[in-house]
Amino acid sequence: MDPRLQPAARPAPHSVKRWQLSGTDYEPDQDRSLRPETLFSAWTPLANRAANVQLFEERVKLLLHWFDLWTDRQRKHLLSCLLSGCSTSQLKYCRDLLVETLPVTQVDFTAVLPRFLSLYVMSFLSPLDLCSAAQVSWHWRMLSEQDCVWAGRCIRRGWFLPYSPGEKEYGAWKSHYVSCVATLDWLTPREAAEQYGTLNQQSHGEEEEEERQRERGIRQMIRDRLEDTKKLSLRTRKAWGGDTRPRGGRSGGVAFSSCPSLSWPSRTLGSPSLCLSLDKGPSTSAPRPEGVPVSRSSIRASDALSSFTYRPTPRREPPVIHHAKPISLLLISNRIPAYELVLSGVKAGVMAVLYDHRGSLSALLAQAQRALSGRRAQRLGLLAPGGTEELHLLHGSSLSEETLLAPDHREFWEKVCGWMEDGGGVDIFSPLAASASGLALIQRLSTLTGLEVRASMGLATGSFQNILSDWATSSACAGLPHRPVCEEAAAGPALRYVCESVLQAWCRQAQWMEEALGELRARLGPQLQRLGHEARGRALGHFLCEEICLGELFVCKDLSEALTEGLTALTKEEETRPLEFLAAFLTKWRELREGGEEEERRERGADDVSLAPELPQAALDWRGAVARELHQSERLYQGRLGAVLKVYQAPLTAALNSNRAILSYADVQIILSPVTHILELSRIFEAELQARLEQWGAQQCVGDVCLRLCSKLRVYTNYLNNYPTALCTIDKCREMKPAFRAFLNRMDRTLATHMLSLQELLLCPVWRIEEYATLLRALSMHTHSGHPDRTHLSSALNKMLQYREFVEKLKRSSERDGAMEETQQMIQGCPKLREGNRQLVKTQDAALLRSPDDTIPDSLRAYEHVCDVGLFLFSDALVVTKRSVQHAPFTLARRSTLTFQASVSLSSLAVREITHTRYVRHAFVLEGPLRSWVCATESAADREQFLCVLRSAMRAAVTG
Repeated sequence: MDPRLQPAARPAPHSVKRWQLSGTDYEPDQDRSLRPETLFSAWTPLANRAANVQLFEERVKLLLHWFDLWTDRQRKHLLSCLLSGCSTSQLKYCRDLLVETLPVTQVDFTAVLPRFLSLYVMSFLSPLDLCSAAQVSWHWRMLSEQDCVWAGRCIRRGWFLPYSPGEKEYGAWKSHYVSCVATLDWLTPREAAEQYGTLNQQSHGEEEEEERQRERGIRQMIRDRLEDTKKLSLRTRKAWGGDTRPRGGRSGGVAFSSCPSLSWPSRTLGSPSLCLSLDKGPSTSAPRPEGVPVSRSSIRASDALSSFTYRPTPRREPPVIHHAKPISLLLISNRIPAYELVLSGVKAGVMAVLYDHRGSLSALLAQAQRALSGRRAQRLGLLAPGGTEELHLLHGSSLSEETLLAPDHREFWEKVCGWMEDGGGVDIFSPLAASASGLALIQRLSTLTGLEVRASMGLATGSFQNILSDWATSSACAGLPHRPVCEEAAAGPALRYVCESVLQAWCRQAQWMEEALGELRARLGPQLQRLGHEARGRALGHFLCEEICLGELFVCKDLSEALTEGLTALTKEEETRPLEFLAAFLTKWRELREGGEEEERRERGADDVSLAPELPQAALDWRGAVARELHQSERLYQGRLGAVLKVYQAPLTAALNSNRAILSYADVQIILSPVTHILELSRIFEAELQARLEQWGAQQCVGDVCLRLCSKLRVYTNYLNNYPTALCTIDKCREMKPAFRAFLNRMDRTLATHMLSLQELLLCPVWRIEEYATLLRALSMHTHSGHPDRTHLSSALNKMLQYREFVEKLKRSSERDGAMEETQQMIQGCPKLREGNRQLVKTQDAALLRSPDDTIPDSLRAYEHVCDVGLFLFSDALVVTKRSVQHAPFTLARRSTLTFQASVSLSSLAVREITHTRYVRHAFVLEGPLRSWVCATESAADREQFLCVLRSAMRAAVTG
């Protein structure tokens, strides 16, 4: 038979395979005869040693192969399982194997050495290295601060502990060493060399040593004499202030006999001709030749030796006492916009007090008294919101002619009089002198206090520019209530308190700075760069567009004519230096032009004087100044409104007509259409006013022009009603339309827009209403009662004041809605707050306290701090919130969150103060229908202000 046709011999299966098939019927024929007599166990053969070793090695290789394919986590799990099943001897073997494989190269010697050896090693370290070692770990710190390490260092330097440390006290000698080193008087090597010299320095001989000994003796004698004189004066001096009559001395000083003299009597040395005096009398030394320098050491030596010269006893005169210069007190309300800028410019010698506008008069008095600390003030300044008739000193407590004699105001001003020096006065930073009622208030206040009262006349437009105008005094205008005579220069009293540059910047841009500072108070940083850029832009726009009128300079007809004539003359001449020729030509042209204008001005002035000889010149000047201010400010107002139409409306309309619309027609109409109607009304008013000013005279009338303006204020009403909608439309379109966003970025804050944005330009009509009221009031005040224009001006003023009140109501409503919305977003889990006419009155941070035992009397009861709370007082309810603070890692920033806890109606709320004890201070109890809260504020002033406002709101809620 062909061997190739025989079936191939089947290979024997692997040993592992054989073990797996041991439980089956598999029995190959060729292996039956070779089958061993032993049976396979569950894992390892038992009898056949060779097969056992072979099988173990194969399984180890297989296991290592699997181990190489596993992840790190699986390997660690396998090792953990193996070690958990090992015996103690096997674990010791693994340990020895690991130590042999990975020998230990770094180890904490304090953990392996005995403690006394560790301390012995640390005793060789320097104090600086010991302090560094204490920062390694708690164990190292305990070792490095042991007394046995530091006691020797202190004792070698003579620094001994003033007490014996306790048995378990450690670190006492280290603390003593640190405190002694911190109070050492040490010198640098250079200073030590200058004071003590060096080893290589040559000696100056015995003369220098004798001079040093003599100077030391003189100084010691002076110290002894001073000590004896002090003891003698304490035994013999009279009561302080017993004799206030001056006894000579320098002019301008006041001498008291009770003050001890610094001259020793002659009997102390036993000789009438020998006197040791410290008074600086005339020098008896020879005159020094000119050109000879005098060193400091020689001056000190001569001063010391001059006190021991023999001379006749001089006439004893008491020393001169120089009184400190009286200070000025400036009370600043926090309702003043950008008050931080005013505080930064307060002059030396002025005590500025920033008070809370929502407080009470008693709290204001207490705060001012703490600031003065028993001193007297020469002048008192009041910087608070106000108008021409009243001063809003506090919220709900206005100072006017009617409220001056109220009990609380009378008590306030009587106590203020006690603070003032003789001849002092009060400066009020409000235009009270611009109205008859304001002048009456000034005179009554001066009569009540006996002080001179000054206030600004308010003949300037702007936010607080009335402070920069002339000021009137109560004594100067006592007999002329309608025409005050100003004795103070412009802004003179105000400059007594604040630097001129700071005051001018604040007065002109207070409203702008308030917006910037409001953002800074809330965010403190992220918006600083942008807001600073905007503030600089607004200042630049005010200077370029309103001070030097740069826009008019570009299109000035006279400038074009002068340049044309100069260039024409230059072409006719052969000049090698054309710029010098053109400058000389323009200078001559200006002189000729100014000469002609001066002649025309003199002729016009003569005609004006001849038209109105019956009125005083002062009255004519006042009316003319106010009328010109009204016309000039109206032109600036037109420039800003015209910028809205020229810069914004014209490009948007052109893009809309060219089928490249940036905004839709409806959005353009909503935002910019009302400005067109206001600009038309302003142009008509300005044209009529200019016509009257061109023919100005004593009998000229402008009241009818102002009255026609007031009759058309419905245009402003439509604008104000549409104003919130216009702002919302701008914000929505800016967010949703990239083309409009790019358009605003390109057009905002340019020279054409007076460096203002579109939103700021749309706010100009609101400001203009306030300026109208101020200027009409001043114009009515300086118009004679028999003047034909008086009736029209009074009617126009009344209508403008009524309309201003309407605008103020809209502002307050908008501010109230904004405050409620911010509070709603601030409190987590808070129910809806905007219901009815609810208003936010005050917020206060406090600590919530709890007493473990309520049966203990209040004077002995202790409290524990539970958490921090925020109290939100509304006009009809009090909301209690839990305040928590989270600090961000790696920064100093922190974030506060408020969580709603409870709400109590004011009609069912009771409040009770807790007397100050050693356990609690500034605490009060809020008792509601279901529960009560014990709260404590940081200071007594915070508690007083909050409880005052809370009780007032509770009374209003009950009566309402």
